[in-house]
Amino acid sequence: MQIDINKVQIEQSWKEALKDEFLAPYFGEIKANLLKAKASFTVYPPSNLIFNAFNLTPFNDVKVVILGQDPYHGAGQAMGLSFSVPDGIRVPPSLANIYKEIYDDLGIRQPNSGDLTYWAKQGVLLLNTSLSVNAGQANSHSNFGWQIFTDAVIKTLSKERENIVFLLWGNPAKAKIPLINTNKHLVLTAAHPSPLARGAFFGCKHFSQTNKYLLANSLAPIDWDLNNG
Repeated sequence: MQIDINKVQIEQSWKEALKDEFLAPYFGEIKANLLKAKASFTVYPPSNLIFNAFNLTPFNDVKVVILGQDPYHGAGQAMGLSFSVPDGIRVPPSLANIYKEIYDDLGIRQPNSGDLTYWAKQGVLLLNTSLSVNAGQANSHSNFGWQIFTDAVIKTLSKERENIVFLLWGNPAKAKIPLINTNKHLVLTAAHPSPLARGAFFGCKHFSQTNKYLLANSLAPIDWDLNNG
C-alpha cells in the first residue's frame, strides 16, 4: 500500500523530517495492518490521536523524550501520549509512580489529572514504541512495523538535533540506547515506573537531572508541575 504523504495527519516539521519513512514500503504495511485490525477490533487511540505526540511537540521544539511501550488498551485511556490519559480518567499505576518520584525529587504535589499535554507543549515528546493497540490486548500491534518508524524518530532526533534528554525506563526502552549519540545528548535510564518493578524506579531523580542538563545548555527547564497546566 503506497502512502500519500499529503494525507498523513502529522505536524509539518515532522512530516518533513520523517518524509523518507512515510514513503518507505513498511509504512504502507503499517497502514494496511491498521485497516485490517480496525475491521475486527476496536483500536486505540482514535485515528486522529495516533500522532498526537508529534502534533503537540514539533520536531525543533523537542527537549526531552519519554519512551513508553504501547498505548493504554482500556476504553477512553489512550490519547497518543506515552503514560498520559485524558482528564477525568483514573491515573494509571505507572503514572502515579511517576508523580510520586516528581514529588520526592522536586517537591511538586501530585495532580489529580493524568493528562500530560502541558509537558508535551513544553517540548517533552511522549513517544510510545508502538502507536496503536487493540482494545484489551497489550502489545497487539507490536508486529505492525511501528517500531521501525519510532526507531527512525529516535535516530532522526539524535542525528539532527542536540542536547535532548532521553528518559529510558525499563529494559525495552534501554534497548534504544544504540540509536542515540550520547556525545551530544543525555541518556538517563531507570527501572520502569510500573508497580511490577517493586519500587526500583524511585530515587532516579530524572526530573531534576533533566532540568539541570537543560539549564547547563542554555535551554529553558521543563515545568513538571501539571497543576500549572
